[in-house]
Amino acid sequence: MKAAAVTWHPNAPKPLALVLGTNEIASAVAAKLSDARFAIVLCHDAFPPVIRRGMAFHDVLFGEARKVGGVVGGRAESIADVVRLHREPNLVVVTGMHLTDIIAFRYPSVIVDARMQKHLATPDLRGVAGIAVGIGPRFAVGHNCDVAIETHPCETGAIVAQGTTRNADGKARDLGGAGRERFVYSDQDAVWHTPLDIGTRVYKGMQLGSLGGRPVLAPLDGALRGIARDGMRVPADVKLLEIDPRGRHAAWTGMDERGQSIAASVVSAVHQIMQTGRKAGRVSAKV
Repeated sequence: MKAAAVTWHPNAPKPLALVLGTNEIASAVAAKLSDARFAIVLCHDAFPPVIRRGMAFHDVLFGEARKVGGVVGGRAESIADVVRLHREPNLVVVTGMHLTDIIAFRYPSVIVDARMQKHLATPDLRGVAGIAVGIGPRFAVGHNCDVAIETHPCETGAIVAQGTTRNADGKARDLGGAGRERFVYSDQDAVWHTPLDIGTRVYKGMQLGSLGGRPVLAPLDGALRGIARDGMRVPADVKLLEIDPRGRHAAWTGMDERGQSIAASVVSAVHQIMQTGRKAGRVSAKV
């Protein structure tokens, strides 16, 4: 179905973009959409836990300062907070409020599902906003989104305007010669405890925390690129932490190449639909 074209006026209020998720991909998308003159609200979802917190606005929910791509995150606990924070330049709103609370306040021009819930049923959000964008597996254009963005390592950032995105296959992209082995996954639904934070240097076999009282050990040497917050209850079979084995080249803050590629594609797809009312065909990512 053809979307209605939208005309932008320089002095008009910024269109609202609602981003689901507070992880590093959602945060990169929010920062790029903010640069593209959208008013942003990121809505937190507890699943899956956010581990790459140095690259995300997630910790704003816990009173910590975070900046991604030169954009600052501000915590909102009410609609009044949203209104106040949106008056500030280069600031995106991060909230634990449900998306229905935001929609009741103002109809979004765009909604982006960046929660990366690879194995859960994907809701149809097409009626929730003017344009619904799905990121990652389980999105089908015309069924649960208007346009989708690939996250699969073989095609990261590709715009999908027809058909479906690739399913998750359990493979991780290479980082310093390490793939899936650089992650530790939860083996039970339990409370996670750790004294460590993002960027800490760790060594293979070192205890990094405990899950349900059981010790969790580092699978290899490196720096903590991601780790779930202390005291969080986590479900089974989700990522607890990630180690960057690249030595002095390790990075755990800012936007990485993957996040930049996905976010740039979101902005490109949204702009094309808003300006022409038409969806682009599948476009190879520019990495």
